[in-house]
Amino acid sequence: MAGADQHRGALVHTEATEGGSQPDKQPSPRKRRAATKTSRKRSPKPPAHKRDYVCSVRLNDDEKTLLTAAATTTRTSLPAFLARSGLAAARDLDTTAAAIAGRRELVAELFAARRHLGHVGNNLNQITRAINAGAHPPQLDAVIAATERAVQCVQHATEQLLDQG
Repeated sequence: MAGADQHRGALVHTEATEGGSQPDKQPSPRKRRAATKTSRKRSPKPPAHKRDYVCSVRLNDDEKTLLTAAATTTRTSLPAFLARSGLAAARDLDTTAAAIAGRRELVAELFAARRHLGHVGNNLNQITRAINAGAHPPQLDAVIAATERAVQCVQHATEQLLDQG
């Protein structure tokens, strides 16, 4: 059935089923897509070396920024960098344990210095109260010396922390 198409006056030839199944016609062969080059730069890992397990890690903004910068510097993705650095630490447990122990010692030293500064601060408050009352306490020189030692201890621990970071 042919007739004038209402769109631009062209003749339209359609079957009686109006575009439905047409058993007399052969289906048009599918066209093959042209093979495109893949942009993959390396070959896939063999099945024996593929990683099957997923571990989730929570980071704060500073940690993520630091790790992302390190991963970018080594030209790896963040998950690959975390896996490689974690495996390197696991393979060298002596160095890792020493680094962790050093960090623990540093934190312990900072807490001890904080406690010491608290005691010194209490002594300074007592001396200030005595001076305001008109007395000259004999422990003034000892408290000032203890304050200087505590400040040096905190300064030393801070320098160690900055050197490790």
